[in-house]
Amino acid sequence: MRQFLDFEKSVAELENKIDELRRMSGPDGINIAEEITRLSEKADRQLRTAYAKLTPWQKVQVARHAQRPHTVDYIGALITEFSPLAGDRLFGDDKAIIGGVGRFNDQPVVVIGTERGAEIETRLKHNFGMARPEGYRKAQRLMKLAGRFGLPVLTFIDTSGAWPGIDAEARGQAEAIARSIETCLNVPVPVIATVIGEGGSGGAVALGAGDRVMMLEHAIYSVISPEACASILWRDPKQASTAADALKITAQDLLQLRLIDRIIPEPLGGAQRDPKAAIRAVGDAIAAELPGLLAKDPVLLKAQRREKFLAMGREAVA
Repeated sequence: MRQFLDFEKSVAELENKIDELRRMSGPDGINIAEEITRLSEKADRQLRTAYAKLTPWQKVQVARHAQRPHTVDYIGALITEFSPLAGDRLFGDDKAIIGGVGRFNDQPVVVIGTERGAEIETRLKHNFGMARPEGYRKAQRLMKLAGRFGLPVLTFIDTSGAWPGIDAEARGQAEAIARSIETCLNVPVPVIATVIGEGGSGGAVALGAGDRVMMLEHAIYSVISPEACASILWRDPKQASTAADALKITAQDLLQLRLIDRIIPEPLGGAQRDPKAAIRAVGDAIAAELPGLLAKDPVLLKAQRREKFLAMGREAVA
């Protein structure tokens, strides 16, 4: 069953009417095709209007939609011969980060992504996409493997942030995130990072320091969640929509600020309405970026990647 967001209520009413009419239409002579067509066109117009003027807070809701495709869906559709690899060889295996080796368009690759789960069982299994240190150390291990064998790295980011629990802090959460960012910057192979939903704080940046950083049209990428920001600044999480405006967390804002490299268009109504189309769009974007990166000398690739991130914010400061 499709889940509707608050600002989609008018569309939900129309689509519910359409479903009712379709159940009425049958071999007993009731012909309501014209009415269904009229209502469908009206629903599409309302959906197009709503998504043409989404506020940052509404984009937050879309990015967090439970029915958006997740990392496992992208891997299943885009990566053939995928072999998952587990464990950090230090403590254990963190299910919040999944990764392994496979083929993208017949090109051998290493794939790493945060997985938040789709229903309660898988969300608990993957800790809602919030990784502990062993998850980031697993990512480091996989990136180093990619560098050793000359395999490009594809990362998929969808997390509200790293796990903030005492157990994670005790095992060196901050150090693990920092080392993961360092490994992203230093690996001598192409790194393409794609924010497919929510990119939250250092937990997202740990997989996001790539040669190309791409975002789906309605994804978000932020240093802190709007709710947490509102709680700190105004001591009122109800000010989250105001915080979302100020944080500049949308793909459009981040492209303008030159913090990302490409926006990937989503189907009308968001990736959750047509996951297959959204996954194809991401695959097409990766396919467009990868050949040029593979053609670069590894030393030059690393130097350009490092300079790209060092340059961020320089113009704003000037």
